Amino acid sequence: MNKLIVPAVIVATGLLAATAWSQAPAPGPLFQNKRYFTMPLEKDPTREVGLQSVTMPPGAGNQFHRHPGDQWTAVQEGEVTFTVKGKPPQVLKVGDYNYVPRGTVHRQQNLSGKPARYIEMRIFDKDKPASEEVKE
Repeated sequence: MNKLIVPAVIVATGLLAATAWSQAPAPGPLFQNKRYFTMPLEKDPTREVGLQSVTMPPGAGNQFHRHPGDQWTAVQEGEVTFTVKGKPPQVLKVGDYNYVPRGTVHRQQNLSGKPARYIEMRIFDKDKPASEEVKE
């Protein structure tokens, strides 16, 4: 094969790949949930208990919302900024935890430059949406 053809093919392939990559929509920061289980709460069939791991890329967060039940969170990696509406934000670091009582308007954000991960246990009313967004 001609010595000039191989480099030309490599350059053309690289240009095509770069063009396709630059036109692909940039993914937004999203939570990644890994649900371990959800099951009926013993002796109370109107509620469910669940355990999940949540990964938050840098810049990810959610809007103010509330839940139809109680939630416990423990940070396993990075930092999570936790805010109860009307109160100053609280930065939770590895090993920190919190409890969110039913109906508390709150949000979680990753304002750091590194990924964050936390585990969450919830006891929610069965057959209700897991969260309700609350306008700021």
